[in-house]
Amino acid sequence: MARLPSGAYLDIFETLDSTSMEARRRAPLGEPGPRWFVALRQTAGYGRQARAWRQATGDFAGTLVFKPQAAASQLGQISFIAALAVASALDEIIAPEKLVLKWPNDILINGAKAAGILLEHIDADGGALLMVGIGVNIVSAPSDVAYPTARLVDHTDKLPSPADLAARIDHHFWAYMKDWRTNGFANIRQLWLTRARGLGETITVRLPNEELSGVFEGIDESGALILQSGAEKRIISAGDVFF
Repeated sequence: MARLPSGAYLDIFETLDSTSMEARRRAPLGEPGPRWFVALRQTAGYGRQARAWRQATGDFAGTLVFKPQAAASQLGQISFIAALAVASALDEIIAPEKLVLKWPNDILINGAKAAGILLEHIDADGGALLMVGIGVNIVSAPSDVAYPTARLVDHTDKLPSPADLAARIDHHFWAYMKDWRTNGFANIRQLWLTRARGLGETITVRLPNEELSGVFEGIDESGALILQSGAEKRIISAGDVFF
């Protein structure tokens, strides 16, 4: 187990069912983190709504666990911090102009999904923990999904190892967390919006029971998407965005 400059521990496993599942197994042991669980291979990785997350050896699969020390109503904002941290880490590896952010938690390269983020909570004996699960396509890009995908290997000759990428993301994550804890969500929100795809454009949002089209006007102070759909302004806290 290594330790990163931030003080976070880094555990790297050859194979896990899921880095998030491993984090859940460790939570009852009273380990508050911050701690990264990184797997070189996952056999049961998952993303939002329990969708399978496919990973090849050489891709990045990691979960950061820590005590958020924030109100439950604010925890969703950390998803935007994580997205900025991943994008900032990738800025060091590929041309930044290729990278954009997709609401609520994806990182795109030339419009195709290259990384995703999933926030989950753990109720542990030592207090609530937050899990930030991150997957990045480094060497593979799944083709059997409903959206285009991308991989880093097609955009750089400076491919990071999973351990290297974890260290890069960790560095930026705690810098953004410091800003957020000091100044609130306003600056994080603005930084995210400057990199957001589709802002001011017509998008489609798929919800569990309906599909909406409208102009993507931004995100509110909770991180919810603001959609001007005809004469109605909709505030959407969860959904799938299509361009």
